[in-house]
Amino acid sequence: MHMCILSEMAANVKKIQKMDARGPTAQVGEAGRVGQRNRTRKAIVDATMRLMARGGTPSITEIIQEAQVSRRTIYMYFPTLEQLLLDATLGALGAGTIDPVVKDFDSKDVASRVEQLSRALNTVTGETMRLGRALIRLTVEGEEPRGGGPRRGYRRIKWIERAVDPLREKLPRREFDRLVSALSVLMGWEALIVLKDVRGLDQKQARDVLAFTARAVVEAALHGG
Repeated sequence: MHMCILSEMAANVKKIQKMDARGPTAQVGEAGRVGQRNRTRKAIVDATMRLMARGGTPSITEIIQEAQVSRRTIYMYFPTLEQLLLDATLGALGAGTIDPVVKDFDSKDVASRVEQLSRALNTVTGETMRLGRALIRLTVEGEEPRGGGPRRGYRRIKWIERAVDPLREKLPRREFDRLVSALSVLMGWEALIVLKDVRGLDQKQARDVLAFTARAVVEAALHGG
C-alpha cells in the first residue's frame, strides 16, 4: 500500500474513539475456540489501532510488543501488514459510529434494532468505501487463516448478535445462528458494493434497500420462515 494511503489512515484514526478492549465471554467446544480466536484477533487489531492513534504507521515489531503476542500469531490472522492496518483503520472508524448505536438501542423491537444497526453499519463515505474494497481484495487474494475460522468480520457478527439478542431465548440455536448469518450478508461492504456496482444505486438508495431487506429477514425468522 502506498505511504500516502497509510498516512491518511493514521490521520483518520487519530480522530476516532478507541474500541472497547474487552472480549466476549468464553464458551465451550468449537464455539469456545472461535471465541478465543476472535479475542486474539481483536487484541491484535486493538493494539494496532492504539499505535496508529499515536501517529505514524506501526511496524510488525511494534505491534507484537503492544499486543503481547508472537509474530507467528499475528501472521495466523493477518497474512500481511497491509491487511492488518486496513482492518485496524476500519475498526476504529466503526467504533466511532456503530458502537454507540449498539450499546444503547432505542427500541426493544428486534426488527427496529436490526434496521437501526443496518443504517449505521451501511453508512459509509467514499474514503471508507475505498478502504473497504481494499480489505475485501486482500481477504480474497490472501491465504486461508492458519488457525482456521472466518477470515474477518468478527466485529460485524458481534454487532448483529447484540441487535438480535432478545431472540436468543426465543429461537432454537440453529435458527438464531441462521438469522445472524443471513443478516451478515446484508450488512457491510459486500452488500453495498453489489448495490452500487450491479444496481447503480447511490448511498441513500442502497442503505434503504438493505434496511428494508434486513427487516424482512427478521420478520421471516419470527414467523418461522
